[in-house]
Amino acid sequence: MKLTVLVDNNTITDRYFLAEPGFSAFIEDGSTRVLFDLGYSGIFGTNADKMGIPVLKADYIVLSHGHLDHSWGLHSFIMRHTEAQIEGRPHSDPVIVAHPGAFHSRSAPPLKEIGSIIDETTLSRIFHLNLTTGPFWLTDNLVFLGEIKRRFEYEGVPPGNQVILENGINRADTISDDSALVYTGREGLVIITGCSHSGICNICEQAAEVCGDERIRDIIGGLHLINPPREQMQGTADYLARKQPAALHPCHCTDLGSKIALSLALPVSEVGVGLELNYN
Repeated sequence: MKLTVLVDNNTITDRYFLAEPGFSAFIEDGSTRVLFDLGYSGIFGTNADKMGIPVLKADYIVLSHGHLDHSWGLHSFIMRHTEAQIEGRPHSDPVIVAHPGAFHSRSAPPLKEIGSIIDETTLSRIFHLNLTTGPFWLTDNLVFLGEIKRRFEYEGVPPGNQVILENGINRADTISDDSALVYTGREGLVIITGCSHSGICNICEQAAEVCGDERIRDIIGGLHLINPPREQMQGTADYLARKQPAALHPCHCTDLGSKIALSLALPVSEVGVGLELNYN
């Protein structure tokens, strides 16, 4: 499997790409191409063009969850896809894979909308949707985990002031749509996250359960450790220290202090737009 970072808060040194607070990666597993998250704007496409990555030939678009920094780039993708149709240029018709809650409207006052700006009904007229709470295998080795079971109390996600609109009713948002991709390689699991609102330890446990493998080769993506409570930081560091992944690539919503804390027990590697990783 080959993974290339298209969007992150940072870029790799001496690679002149665009960055923004968000995440997107292009994944190739054999002949299958997957666009995982799309960031906040259209820079995933600008960076991909510069790297020669054919995002319009993606077989799947997978959303880790519905927040604006992971889903709003979908509007730009639809524009690119529509223009390719009009102009007769090569393109695929990707399947959208996500949790059913990924397209609910959500707000965090005073912000009136921080969820997807494209609703499920509109999107279903453009692409085929596979919205699932259970695992879905994109290839023999690449799986979308579905809804993550919350197992560790220190990874409980306080709803704060965030609200989700579901079936016309406002309720506190526990971000149940947060999920991840996992690649089952010869050296263990490669866990690819967007924000890990559901907790990276919870995600790792579900990955092991779904894939039948306790080994972790690498974790790449946001860990949602932004000035975390001490209990969560310590619990996460202790858990990952026990698991001893061969590599750890925290980015996007992982602050410097958390990266430093993790580096005391694990090999932490730099991430940025333009990073390319290969796994067997």
